[in-house]
Amino acid sequence: MEGIFVLLPALALIAVFSLWPVLQSLTYTFFDYRLNNQQKSGLYLSERFNADLFNETAFYVGMFLEEDLPSMTDGADVEEAKRLLADLQRISGQYSEEKGVIRISKEQKEEIEQFYKAAKPKLEEWNRKYALKNGENLPLLLDDIKDSVIPSNFVGLDNYKKAFTDPRVGTAVWNTVLFTAVSVFFEFLFGLALALIMNKAFIGQGPVRTVSLIPWAIPTAVAALMWGYLYDGSFGVVAKIFEQVGLIQSSTDLLQSPGWAMAATIIADVWKTTPYMALLLLAGLQNISPSLYEAASIDGANKWQSFVRVTLPLLKPSILVALLFRTLDAFRVFDLIYVLTGGGPGGSTETLSVYAYKAMFGQTNFGYGSVVVMIMFACVAAIAVIFVKILGTNLMEKN
Repeated sequence: MEGIFVLLPALALIAVFSLWPVLQSLTYTFFDYRLNNQQKSGLYLSERFNADLFNETAFYVGMFLEEDLPSMTDGADVEEAKRLLADLQRISGQYSEEKGVIRISKEQKEEIEQFYKAAKPKLEEWNRKYALKNGENLPLLLDDIKDSVIPSNFVGLDNYKKAFTDPRVGTAVWNTVLFTAVSVFFEFLFGLALALIMNKAFIGQGPVRTVSLIPWAIPTAVAALMWGYLYDGSFGVVAKIFEQVGLIQSSTDLLQSPGWAMAATIIADVWKTTPYMALLLLAGLQNISPSLYEAASIDGANKWQSFVRVTLPLLKPSILVALLFRTLDAFRVFDLIYVLTGGGPGGSTETLSVYAYKAMFGQTNFGYGSVVVMIMFACVAAIAVIFVKILGTNLMEKN
């Protein structure tokens, strides 16, 4: 029982900082949630009424219509306009003390809709007949009165259906998988080689280890800006070298052609995160006893055999941790690609996280953007399970 109380703070932190954001994003996926649309700027399971919008709009409609009354010469039209004003004042009086988004009855909704249907054609007719001063604005304001009635924006699984048929999501998944697989593969190879070198005893070992970690210590956004200058088609050193050795026809092609733009982001990521991979593997190498290598040497094993039969098996837990952490991190890559290419050209480097950001903050479509986030979440969870199952190592055990 005491153990449960000890775990409560950790469970509370996990619930607040991990589970709650996931559950919130999952909730958004079932709604057409758009901040740039007054009728969809909240999560509404049933119809609602925007009292603030209605009260403000009713005030201006009444003021403009009173200003235009002297322009009407037909007595019947004047009387009709006064009746509309009276109806508007009667309806608006019901909500003068209301604030924000509220519930209204079916009868109240029908009353507002009937007023809109009766007033809209009349205002358009009077504007054509008398060329009213506020004739163009009044019909538009009436539309806001109609939009004050907010329909439910619950869409169920429609956002998921849209995402699974969205070619842009498919492209983003492919770009994410490609970036993750290639970058992690080279980071593991270079990181293992760097770890083996740093594990050897030699003069200046400390400074070498320190210098090798500098790329990892640089903030990702800063590193992306730096590589952006190196890749620049006008004065970038790397772009110029690629052009001179014949890899690209022109230095401007490096970030402007789909294939090379992806390659450029992978090169930048490998340069930055290889030291992190090396650091994790180095920790595993230092836990291997030198006596095991001595025993293998006595048995006649050469360097390669010692590496295959001693180093790799004992390094397996560290390899799991390194590959797992880097794969999950690479799959969620955002800042490097967003700063370096912005997902271009033509979406060729747009990953799931970049697409989710554009949908949620560029288009303020949090419902659909959350679906992309949940797809990424499902992929990350699947990757974690696959890594643990395939490598057959329990992270909670120490071999």
